[in-house]
Amino acid sequence: METSILLESGTNELEILEFRVGDNYYGINVAKIKEILTYTKPTPIPNSHPSIEGIFMPRDTIISIIDLAKSLKLAPSADDSKDMYIVTNFNQLHTGFHVHEVLGIHRVSWADIVKPDETINTAGAGVATGIIKLEDKLIIILDFEKIVNDISPETSLRVSDLENMGPRERNTVPILIAEDSALLSKLITDSLRKSGYDNIKVTFNGQEAWDKLCEYKKEGKIKENVRCIITDIEMPQMDGHHLTKLVKTDDVLKSIPIIIFSSLVNDEMRRKGEALGANAQLSKPEIGMLVECIDRLVGRVD
Repeated sequence: METSILLESGTNELEILEFRVGDNYYGINVAKIKEILTYTKPTPIPNSHPSIEGIFMPRDTIISIIDLAKSLKLAPSADDSKDMYIVTNFNQLHTGFHVHEVLGIHRVSWADIVKPDETINTAGAGVATGIIKLEDKLIIILDFEKIVNDISPETSLRVSDLENMGPRERNTVPILIAEDSALLSKLITDSLRKSGYDNIKVTFNGQEAWDKLCEYKKEGKIKENVRCIITDIEMPQMDGHHLTKLVKTDDVLKSIPIIIFSSLVNDEMRRKGEALGANAQLSKPEIGMLVECIDRLVGRVD
């Protein structure tokens, strides 16, 4: 199946690939997808994680296959004639996800994607980042980073990098974070505090972050409350690219450094971020590089 990536920057839109596992319908951002391949039985790996179905090598790259049905605790495919591999590229990894049917691509607005409440994502344990209604169906946008993180934690944030930084002085520079994943938000916050940054405000999507910025601007207290913004790209209500566009086209806010910290930072996304005025763009595993980038942009002294 051919997948296209939106050419526009900062439109707050995305393309969702709809697929089925069991009787349930799910979605993934097309920007995460490298290719979609017909299912062939993978080679099992002894003593691997229970959700790892095996490996396959479509060309010259070995790709691990995650059985989404097993990962989501659903029944296996009764008939694999429609089964497919969705091969993804995020967090500097190629991973294949075994699904039961690929149904099509929908262009939607992040504003139409509803963030799951705590009854669905209790204490950040759920794997749904958003829910959207399409053609009378509820489609759950899965947190693929968390699914992979549960199998191999160092793939989402390489927190071991912080050990090489040595002792760090405390710093009260105010930092605003926009990150929809409760798990990653906590990991990022804990990592920054470990690195010395104590004054952190957390929001869970670009809209929440933008509302905070507008509130501080109205009060005339931008510098006191935000001197650096860290944003994900994929978020319900408002994505990081649209947030970046709003900030960098605002005469009062445009001097605030913005770091895009996302699993989706590839060549295409990097060009979009540069066009929108992002000051830096880093892939999510590189938490050590994020700290160094903050040091450079806001300085190590208050």
